[in-house]
Amino acid sequence: MNAETKKDLNVERIVPDTSVIIEGLLSEKIGKGEIKANEVIIHEAVLAELEHQANLGKAIGFLGLDEIKRIKQLTQNKGFELSFKGTRPRAAEIRHASLGEIDALIRQLAYDEDATLITSDKVQSEVALARGIKSVYFRPSEKGLKKLKLEKFFDEITMSVHLRENVMPYAKKGMPGKWEFKALRKKVLSQEEIQEISREIIEDSKLRRDSFIEIERFGSTIVQLGRYRIVITRPPFSDGWEITAVRPVKKLSLEDYKLSEKLMKRICDQAEGVLIAGSPGMGKSTLAQALCEFYASREKIVKTVEAPRDLILSDNITQYAISHGDAQEIHDILLLSRPDYTIFDEMRNTKDFELFADLRLAGVGMVGVVHATNPIDAIQRFIGRIEMGVIPQVIDTVVFIKNGFINKVLSLKMTVKVPSGMTEADLARPVVVVNDFETGKLEYEIYSYGEQTVVIPVQETGAASRGVHKLAASSIEDEFRKYSREAQVEVLSDNKCIVYVPERDIAKIIGKQGKNISEIEKKLGMSIDVQELGSSSQKAPEAKSQEEVHYELNTKKNSLLFDLGIRMQHKDINVYLGDNLLLTAKAGKTGLIKIKKHNNIGKMILDAMKKGEKVRLMV
Repeated sequence: MNAETKKDLNVERIVPDTSVIIEGLLSEKIGKGEIKANEVIIHEAVLAELEHQANLGKAIGFLGLDEIKRIKQLTQNKGFELSFKGTRPRAAEIRHASLGEIDALIRQLAYDEDATLITSDKVQSEVALARGIKSVYFRPSEKGLKKLKLEKFFDEITMSVHLRENVMPYAKKGMPGKWEFKALRKKVLSQEEIQEISREIIEDSKLRRDSFIEIERFGSTIVQLGRYRIVITRPPFSDGWEITAVRPVKKLSLEDYKLSEKLMKRICDQAEGVLIAGSPGMGKSTLAQALCEFYASREKIVKTVEAPRDLILSDNITQYAISHGDAQEIHDILLLSRPDYTIFDEMRNTKDFELFADLRLAGVGMVGVVHATNPIDAIQRFIGRIEMGVIPQVIDTVVFIKNGFINKVLSLKMTVKVPSGMTEADLARPVVVVNDFETGKLEYEIYSYGEQTVVIPVQETGAASRGVHKLAASSIEDEFRKYSREAQVEVLSDNKCIVYVPERDIAKIIGKQGKNISEIEKKLGMSIDVQELGSSSQKAPEAKSQEEVHYELNTKKNSLLFDLGIRMQHKDINVYLGDNLLLTAKAGKTGLIKIKKHNNIGKMILDAMKKGEKVRLMV
């Protein structure tokens, strides 16, 4: 008998099966007077199966036991008897409940007691009728039209609702990056109320076509109920019953993001290994959803891999739940179905990242969504999970979302170079360079250093740093001209330089067993490489146009003063004797250059002037 053909049921005895108990239909219909009976008989197998599910931490077990409590409470008000009959099933029968073992025991009890079987399982109803057992089938879909208690906590600006027993219900209201955490009422939630909300959610997830129980573990259940992504936790996993429900507040198209022409061209024509990164609640999935619809509108075959399936997409986009399969199954299905683009929402563990890389290297266009606090963190989550050398083939673009908008875009490529900050040519190695996509500025370098893969932020050397190096070179030259009048210095970094001197002076500078050069390095605080003047490794001076500067020379007691005029203040001046560069000095704030008579440079200038040689100053 179908429940739609007879609204009220009045019988002597009824035997409910597990399906009608879990869905809470029996207590509801008895309470409303739609079912009247003198005795309700529950098979021990139903209790055993619910106990088994509860011991596994599954919500349906707890909800079913709560339904039996409600039926027992109705016995006094409605004047019927509740009894438990039948033999408790063996462990093997409980484990094989999905194969119909428990259902067979319940049907047999209904037959033996000449009772009416109450079920919301269509197969169970048909088998009972085939055996001549009185059966009433209640269509579960009639409950799916009812508005859930959970939905009453939401309005049009609510992003998520947070329910916990013995605490007031709270909600995040607003938009990604701009929201408020508000209490929804002053009265706290009781355990019974939150369990009732959980029962409704799980019931509806079985009734609605757009709903799924995605993951059920010991103490937790994850449900996708239409637009709502719901996480239910309960003891012993959590210290109390808790429900967190998240819902997208706005659906955007790719045009709403106002992408630059350069980025739009990249997404349309080239980007096939895209990472969408950002903190939780910043709008990553919203952008992924917009990309899905954009690629589908361009007549591309688009599929998604999700856990749970919470993207709201058109019917022409297939959504796969990795929680109901495994990485190998998803891999096989996607390669055989040949999508142009696959959106991998919420990559979390190593298997997810490996699957993303495997599909990308197989030629599938991939868009992955990852949690990250800044753009480079998204790339670092691949390090150690795949080889460094294939990272640019797996990821070519990283889009970082902040407060619902695109905050930064990075691009990756592989090259062979000396990493920034290193100077020796033999240190060249494969380097993954990470650039700002819009400006092209180098931001990070990824390379192997020893046995580790390192990610180094790159700061371009500015004019101020180059000026400091030039001043350092001048001071170091002064030090080395104690040993050689022709010393020239090239500063490579803040802690290394090369000193070029004639071959005859090298031994004197290095000293016995390197003692002299070690003392100079300690004094200057730099690593010094002494090379022969004019060697092939010496860089030729940069070709720059120079202008001769007129000066007045004043000889004081201990120094020579070259007065260049105020126009030359703070300029770098090259001092020449004939065609030989003697030194580079910086003019003071009044345009003066002061050279002591008694140091090597001063002596050389005085000797040249006595011989009538001209001292030239060039800027």
